[in-house]
Amino acid sequence: MRVPLLLLATLTAVSVQAPPDLSGRWAAEPAQAGDMGSGWGPAITITQDTARLTVEYAFFGRGDMQPPLRFVYALDGSATKNTVMMGRGVQEQTSRAAWQGGALVITTTHGFTDPQTGKPAVVEVKRTLALDAAGSLVVEATRGGVLGGPPSTSRTIYKKQP
Repeated sequence: MRVPLLLLATLTAVSVQAPPDLSGRWAAEPAQAGDMGSGWGPAITITQDTARLTVEYAFFGRGDMQPPLRFVYALDGSATKNTVMMGRGVQEQTSRAAWQGGALVITTTHGFTDPQTGKPAVVEVKRTLALDAAGSLVVEATRGGVLGGPPSTSRTIYKKQP
């Protein structure tokens, strides 16, 4: 059976939906304590276009005179590197972001030195970002076990701010 080209194009357009726009200023509600949450802090700003998603948040206090932390993720699945100057120097993260249905999954690897062996080691953090039915941003962060420890998962719900 031959399917008319116009019908095929229509079916394809219906089955492929545009990814949700996660842009906005977001605040975690209620304020969560006791776990690492999303790892991005209680107030975040997201900007998104067709090529990339950027997450910014204040990590330092006003007196520290440091800019907000800023992480950029390519939305085409290619690797992106973000660096943070913190603690003992520059820390580099490598991330890949991919849409899975209506959710954006950002997988980030962090390199560190194993304190027992002195050898390089890596830990992975996977964040899944999705909008729920109420329009809240749900960020589920799964951190791989480090140095033989168990993995952990936390969930942070952000409400959009005016």
